[in-house]
Amino acid sequence: MTLALDTPRRSSFGEIPIQYGLAGLTVLLVAAPMAPIILQAFSDKPLYDDGAFTFANFSRLTGFPGFWQMALNTLLFGLIATFIAQIIGTAAAILIGRTDLPLRRLLGEVFLWPLYVSSLILAFAWATIYGPSGYITQLAMLATGGMPWDLYTLWGMSLVAGVSLAPVSFIYGQAAAASTDPTFEEAARIAGAGRISTLVNVTLPLMKPSLFFSSILIFTSSLEMLSIPLVFGTPSGVKVFSTFLYERIGNAAIPDYGVAATAALVLVVIIVGLIALQSRVLGATRKYVTIGGKSVRPRPFPLGAFRWPVFAVVAAYVLLAVCLPLGILVLRGFVTFLHPMAPLADVLTLDNFRVLAEFPSYVRSIWNSLFIAGVGGIIATVFITLVAIVVHRSEFRFRRPLLYVALMPRAIPGLIAGIGFFYAVAMIPGLAPLRSTVWILMIAFTMAAIPLGYGAIAPMLLKIGPELDQAARVQGASWWRSITRVVLPLLKPAIVACFALLFINFFKEYSTAVFLYAPGSEVIGTTLLQFWTQGHLGYVAALSTVQVAIIAICIALARSVFGVKIYG
Repeated sequence: MTLALDTPRRSSFGEIPIQYGLAGLTVLLVAAPMAPIILQAFSDKPLYDDGAFTFANFSRLTGFPGFWQMALNTLLFGLIATFIAQIIGTAAAILIGRTDLPLRRLLGEVFLWPLYVSSLILAFAWATIYGPSGYITQLAMLATGGMPWDLYTLWGMSLVAGVSLAPVSFIYGQAAAASTDPTFEEAARIAGAGRISTLVNVTLPLMKPSLFFSSILIFTSSLEMLSIPLVFGTPSGVKVFSTFLYERIGNAAIPDYGVAATAALVLVVIIVGLIALQSRVLGATRKYVTIGGKSVRPRPFPLGAFRWPVFAVVAAYVLLAVCLPLGILVLRGFVTFLHPMAPLADVLTLDNFRVLAEFPSYVRSIWNSLFIAGVGGIIATVFITLVAIVVHRSEFRFRRPLLYVALMPRAIPGLIAGIGFFYAVAMIPGLAPLRSTVWILMIAFTMAAIPLGYGAIAPMLLKIGPELDQAARVQGASWWRSITRVVLPLLKPAIVACFALLFINFFKEYSTAVFLYAPGSEVIGTTLLQFWTQGHLGYVAALSTVQVAIIAICIALARSVFGVKIYG
């Protein structure tokens, strides 16, 4: 049997076309949005004209009024949001994952809620409750007589971004804290260290790789974020790269494609550099490895007399930062207006939802989102699963480069991917019929989600012993037959989890669609942006409620019916 497994074999019929076809499609998906942006950045005219090569767009960008202030705002926004997210997320990871905090499982679940909804909805939620006319702000003004806070500043929008990204730090921090070898902590305790000293000097240092990884991820996510800077920064004149791109193309009477493409390219180069730095630094983290062949389970730190006070602090954060904003946003959809002095019984209404049901474009945005999430989620899951199989379960000669290409979209912000596909549809022959349809949105969403879906499939695929499909090959099965009959059935739980994850992300995605949608291909996110710019807060709340309700149902079904754990 061993000799048979090691014997060189010829490729089976159909194996090479499938593998090369998947590789070619992956390269096309990733290159399609980036190639036009690079060309446009070095062209003196829009790509649909015959332009000449130039570097002038870079000087025009840096000479743009307020450019350096915008660059500084972008940097500060990313740094402050990352700092806030890491402080909150790491503290929650330790308190919920490593202590005897009461109701820690429930608190951990609620802490993750911002991941399930788009940052656009979270921005609306915070504006509804903590904005100048927000419900809690009005209560505070009645009590103090003045404006107690202002979210429409760089610090304010950084705070909201930090809260929205804190679950990312929480997930990575909790995983690292839970996998720490307890013998290190026990040795410190035996040496006379107290609980706090052990936590600071032993547990936290062992979490450094996780903290660094999540910091890079959060920082890059904040750089590409559009909704929160748009909602809180634009009204007060605080401009960052993402809102600059939106203004120069998505909301401009005469789009400046050259400057916008140059700004997008600069942003991509920065993000690629950060990801490369992350890979380089984390490539030599063996000194942080604390898990060997023996399974360990760290014991929770006893909080003692601080148990309930700490619980009160964590519960207050979850209530004020997550539950109340989303709850008030939902309530706002059922009232004509919301004010502490107005009795709810007098302002209750279903008119906001009635308007959504009466206008075809609003209903269409919901159905389009469901269609893209459902059909697109299935197509993307099949495609990503096959890519992962080719990378890990084939002798395809380019499987290593294919892996790098598949992970590359994590360096392409959704906003920039949308701009790239906008150019690609206009340039690549045969793609014109896709313009302004839900299919181009589906393709763009799939490209952006390849790393996410791959992360759900690959770990499970690596756990399946290669000897299983090798045995099928020895018995005469082709590569494709061994994959479909042996590997795929064992991979079903991961495939279901991948689809659930992609469905939720497709359904809440909006930034990639900003430059691609047209009348007839609206999605919920683009309709929400339209409502917000027009000042229809009731419609914003009603449509947000619909989106939150559908996502909640999907999460409940994924967990109860399929046993899928979304995130974490």
